[in-house]
Amino acid sequence: MSPHTAIRAHGLYKRFKTGRSHIEVLKRVDFDALHGEVTMVMGPSGSGKSTLVAALSGLLKPDEGHVEALDQDIWGLRGGRLDRFRLDHCGFIFQGFNLFSALTALQQVEIILKYQGCSKREARERAARALVEVGLENRMNQRPSELSGGEKQRVAIARALAKNPRLLFADEPTSALDGENGQVVIRLIQRAARQQGAAVICVTHDPRLEAFADRVIHLEDGRILDDRRVDHTPPPANTESHRQPVLIGA
Repeated sequence: MSPHTAIRAHGLYKRFKTGRSHIEVLKRVDFDALHGEVTMVMGPSGSGKSTLVAALSGLLKPDEGHVEALDQDIWGLRGGRLDRFRLDHCGFIFQGFNLFSALTALQQVEIILKYQGCSKREARERAARALVEVGLENRMNQRPSELSGGEKQRVAIARALAKNPRLLFADEPTSALDGENGQVVIRLIQRAARQQGAAVICVTHDPRLEAFADRVIHLEDGRILDDRRVDHTPPPANTESHRQPVLIGA
């Protein structure tokens, strides 16, 4: 892989059994993502988006193909080494938030840092800092039942970003949110790429999020139909108003 390539997959194939038949969900998909960029994977429900992310992140083993992430063949890792790889290098943000009902916002973030091996003091400091960065400095001691949907998703983002992941996977992170909260969330995810250099892979069916992507991949029926980069270059300034008038007959 090149120095900027964070993850590369080749020939990913996955099918699921339904009754007596099988449904092909991924049909030998090739994929790559770069550090410091947001790659949006878009497509209709059932197109294979979530299965692709699960295969890329070590959550669901494909039937065929391989995934190389951070110079590791992740499906070649044995025993607990794959779990450790995900813990050390991957951040996950899901549409269902996946928060523990009995824990405060601060504890939600602390617990993952303790699993990584941080001391209690360091875990608390990093967790508090992450929550401040997502605008929840006044909600640290609230439990999920006391938080709005947007606040819950920001806790989930703080938890994912607190460990400075090199790979960040987001599966429909704005689907449960209104437009305003959705924009807050996607900007936070975008910041992980810009400021931390993470390779962000975001699954969504919301076309409004395309504006925040560096690259958009359209998946349909288990195949990539379109792969394009997004041009964020601002249009040139209109210089018409600065031109000097031409004086006829002067």
